[in-house]
Amino acid sequence: MPRRLFVTTALPYANGPFHIGHIMEYIQADIWVRFQRMQGHEVLFVGADDAHGAPIMLAAEKAGKSPEEFVAAVAGGRGKYLDGFHVEYDNWHSTHSPENTELSQDIFRKLKLRGLVYTRPVEQFFDPVKGMYLADRYVKGECPNCGAQDQYGDACESCSTVYSATALKNPRSALSGARPELRSSEHYFFRLSDPKCKDFIRQWLELPGRVQPQVFNKAVEWLDGEGDKALGDWDISRDPPYFGIRVPDIAEEKYLYVWLDAPIGYLASLQNYCGKKGLDWRKVLETHEQIHFIGKDIIYFHTLFWPAMLHFAGAPYKVPDHVYVHGFIQVSGEKMSKSRGTGIDPLRYLELGMNPEWLRYYIAAKLNAAVEDIDFNPEDFVARVNSDLVGKYINIASRAAGFLSKRFGGRPAARVVSPLLERVRVAAPEIARGYEEREFGKALRRTMELADEVNAFVDAEKPWDLAKSPDNAGRLHEVCTVSLEAFRMLTLYLKPVLPRLAARAEQFLGLGAQAWEDVARPLSPERAIGAYQHLMTRVEEKQLDALFNIESVPQPTAPQRHAEKQQHAAKKHAVSDPISIDDFNRLDLRVAKIVRAEQVEGADKLLKLTLEVGELGGRTVFAGIKSAYAPGQLEGRLAVLIANLAPRKMKFGVSEGMVLAASGEEPGIYLIAPDSGARPGMRVK
Repeated sequence: MPRRLFVTTALPYANGPFHIGHIMEYIQADIWVRFQRMQGHEVLFVGADDAHGAPIMLAAEKAGKSPEEFVAAVAGGRGKYLDGFHVEYDNWHSTHSPENTELSQDIFRKLKLRGLVYTRPVEQFFDPVKGMYLADRYVKGECPNCGAQDQYGDACESCSTVYSATALKNPRSALSGARPELRSSEHYFFRLSDPKCKDFIRQWLELPGRVQPQVFNKAVEWLDGEGDKALGDWDISRDPPYFGIRVPDIAEEKYLYVWLDAPIGYLASLQNYCGKKGLDWRKVLETHEQIHFIGKDIIYFHTLFWPAMLHFAGAPYKVPDHVYVHGFIQVSGEKMSKSRGTGIDPLRYLELGMNPEWLRYYIAAKLNAAVEDIDFNPEDFVARVNSDLVGKYINIASRAAGFLSKRFGGRPAARVVSPLLERVRVAAPEIARGYEEREFGKALRRTMELADEVNAFVDAEKPWDLAKSPDNAGRLHEVCTVSLEAFRMLTLYLKPVLPRLAARAEQFLGLGAQAWEDVARPLSPERAIGAYQHLMTRVEEKQLDALFNIESVPQPTAPQRHAEKQQHAAKKHAVSDPISIDDFNRLDLRVAKIVRAEQVEGADKLLKLTLEVGELGGRTVFAGIKSAYAPGQLEGRLAVLIANLAPRKMKFGVSEGMVLAASGEEPGIYLIAPDSGARPGMRVK
């Protein structure tokens, strides 16, 4: 049966242009939406700007604009990004809208009627110069733990201690420099800790397929927290001055916290779209599956607050059917940083004339259904696009189209039976499953495996040799037909990722827009193909240089490049500066047994290891090996510990040493383990 889907992406904050993380998420969702539509399903795909909050207000003030003018200017620049990367929303709206005001205030009222909203006083720092309460990020001072200067009001960058802003020594406002005053104000709270809220959230999470396993585990960890980690009530109001939606039905000036009204922007955008189309948005919401694509940094809001708000607000609101979470995008294994040359500016990418479908394909080839970061590697980008798209896929059409046009009027042969075509055709359900389950990388790998088979077929048949003799005309006709028919099916498999390229290929083949079911509808001998024109150019390294702002320099000769590579390799693999045996003996290396390994909340790379080190007793070590090992793989294993490394106080606790591991240029971390028979506490010499 056809599905009805209401699909959203996370709302970007309206304080600046899109970055590459936004574009990655929008491409992922757009691919999934396009696939669903090819399946014959009805999809409403909407987005919006998250336009409220103190940062917007302050940024507007700095720019000499009103908040309304500021967010409108940002919104005005969205189209060139979305159109540029072929991301086709049905509607793009804003949380600063009549629809969002109406819906947010309605949900607040309904939650209050259910007894889930209450008030209590909150002590906060107040800037007497700016005349506003300060969020933690707007307070600076000395760390209460280590005394480090110029630390923000939530955590110390020097010793990683987490604290409240009121614990800072010698606090000052980061906005005005004034010493803030501690004041009390009545705030509204949502009773997220209420047993009925927690019971509902757990039931919602436990429905199979609702969220990914990693997301479920994290949400349950928050839900089951105890002591200072227990799930608390949610502060949902802010004091003026604030750019946002007023708390309704009170005389006092109070505003709804931006994170309450932001996700409601999904519904506001839907309502706005339905109003344009003459549809009943309540009916649409009732009949459509509600699906969110979000980043891993906002799981907390989308798996706890959001479903609880919607459920207890009642009709016409309904809880999300699925929340699909993705990781971040890095460049060559590093976080995005313009200063280090590891940032990708999406608009610069487009302005340089780089093909947006290169990036769509590369990102899709890296994506899977897990909550994993993906890496943009410039060398891999060039190799993958040029090899897969140009060298494999497009190469098939370029090798067959000319012969078919010149020798056979562009008309395919009739009734061609080919085991190769059958193999390409029967792969359709497997590739469809990859798209449906957001395993885009698997879908594209399978597609390129089929492209390899087709190219191998062409290499074996050698149409350029068949064309030399009139006696081979029949076989040449069949080979060209098989090649282009396979190309047609591969085009269909790639269409969700490469919509513009697929449209040009369909036009060249004399086809209309293909749906997924058309995989079984071969090219007709009654219709001639068009004149072949090259469908995609290769990526050039100089384009990547320009993207990353690498200054133009004279290109080295081949011998120079070879010498540079040798020098680079020698430098990279050179032995470190010599040390004496006395230097080495200063290291106390011990055999340690890993008795327990645990995940570390809030840490992307760390595992917490509890070690047994013989006569030295127990040790706790935080090791950056999470990407390579699951906790269950480690317990009971032996490792090598630097036992006399000074303890290091971290955000997550004290690390009492370091375990040794090996790594190289290729991905992978490998724990150094003693041979069997070694016992905990033994020295390594």
